[in-house]
Amino acid sequence: MIKTRITELFGIEHPIIQGGMHYVGLAELASAVSNAGGLGIITGLTQRTPEDLAKEIARCRAMTDKPFGVNLTFLPSVTPPDYPGYVRAIIDGGIKVVETAGNNPAKWLPALKEAGIKVIHKCTSVRHSLKAEAIGCDAVSVDGFECGGHPGEDDVPNFILLPRAADELKIPFVASGGMADARSLVAALSMGADGINMGTRFIATKEAPVHENVKQAIVAASELDTRLVMRPLRNTERVLTNAGVERLLEKERELGDNIKFEDILPEVAGVYPRVMVNGEMDVGAWSCGMVAGLIDDVPTVKQLIDRIVGDAEVIIRSRLLRMLS
Repeated sequence: MIKTRITELFGIEHPIIQGGMHYVGLAELASAVSNAGGLGIITGLTQRTPEDLAKEIARCRAMTDKPFGVNLTFLPSVTPPDYPGYVRAIIDGGIKVVETAGNNPAKWLPALKEAGIKVIHKCTSVRHSLKAEAIGCDAVSVDGFECGGHPGEDDVPNFILLPRAADELKIPFVASGGMADARSLVAALSMGADGINMGTRFIATKEAPVHENVKQAIVAASELDTRLVMRPLRNTERVLTNAGVERLLEKERELGDNIKFEDILPEVAGVYPRVMVNGEMDVGAWSCGMVAGLIDDVPTVKQLIDRIVGDAEVIIRSRLLRMLS
């Protein structure tokens, strides 16, 4: 058993969190992670309406009696989602952990706190982590440059970012980006984190409700197969390369600083359901971490979590303690 401030804070057995992922964080995966002793997360905005989210929470509740959370990403948008409705669905659904991401969640914290909800905010820098601490977040998920999705614009990898976060933060934090196995967990703990958040690794599991093509693409990929897209728009995203992604990068090269979001719409808009549900692997950009290079099987979630925790104990007790003598 590895007990940390994160296991205590969220009332979970193992310091392993499944991050929110578009069209991946459904009840099937969230409940499997929670049942295996981690913290499963339903991705709020994958549900088209607050009513849909309420149903997904109820569906997950029927599949596990362990704690699980909801991810709510606050995006800058001309027509924003019904955030008050989503927050209400989370509170009414009895959720006790919310993973926030994107814009500063300060506006939504009072309502969440009043409902006794713990908030963990995703950050890609120390300054953002300190801001999250200052506004009252209970924990942060520190995302290094290796991560799938949006790594920010600073390009600081976890070997530097995690110890820096540990130097500055008082609240607990988990390491996100490049996390796949027992070595990741032990390394994260040694650098001051209180656990790990895994995204890409959880997509390649039996319970992940995505097309088999997606799982096999991650297994087949090496650490060299991700690309950074939308960098000229300062909305950098790490994605797995495919024909659509290479088309997008070609447009970025051709248009340079004149590129607009509309120019790449065919490669980014509406891509997730086509990839995750239909298995169309070449249509465009979907988030994937460099950690794909460490993934070579598709276990059940329980097998994965048991393996990580069991192997981590072996590394700590046998390998590291032996070095001391």
